[in-house]
Amino acid sequence: MRLKNVARGDRLSVQLLYAFMRIVSGFRAPDVVRTLQYHRHQFGVPHAFHTHEVMRGPSEWTIAERELFAAFVSRLNRCLF
Repeated sequence: MRLKNVARGDRLSVQLLYAFMRIVSGFRAPDVVRTLQYHRHQFGVPHAFHTHEVMRGPSEWTIAERELFAAFVSRLNRCLF
């Protein structure tokens, strides 16, 4: 189930961003982008910060290994990543 406000964007600037992405790429903006833009300061910014820390922060794994793990798990979940 997709919330209509998440799918179309809750602000005009976000709706214009999605339209621009569709024109340039020929594809609909990915759901992860739409989720991060919806209520950006309540969810998007904190989630993006956390994701950045996990993917780029100190770790025994390289950044490339972490990206590969994320892509593999997304594939298992049938999620286009």
